[in-house]
Amino acid sequence: METETEATSGDESVRVWLVDRTYSDDEQNLIILTYATPDGERDFRKERALTSYTGDHRETPVSMAVDADNLGHVADDETRERYAGEVERMRAKHDRDDVL
Repeated sequence: METETEATSGDESVRVWLVDRTYSDDEQNLIILTYATPDGERDFRKERALTSYTGDHRETPVSMAVDADNLGHVADDETRERYAGEVERMRAKHDRDDVL
């Protein structure tokens, strides 16, 4: 089983998994990718321009290692449970280096 944290250049990084993709309400042509830790308690958000999904670089990683300092805390119990369930589903279907 893979560890939750990974050593990267002496800093602690945490493996997060894609749990949600939504369009931004504030900005046109932005997609917000939300990644979460397996327990659903921490999250990482990444914004991508919709135009970045064209051409050769349109792949979205199913998981990534991010610096622990860049993670947010998920305050809502229902959201934590949903994120944890999505991580479980993604881990069952994909290797950590897969892309969508």
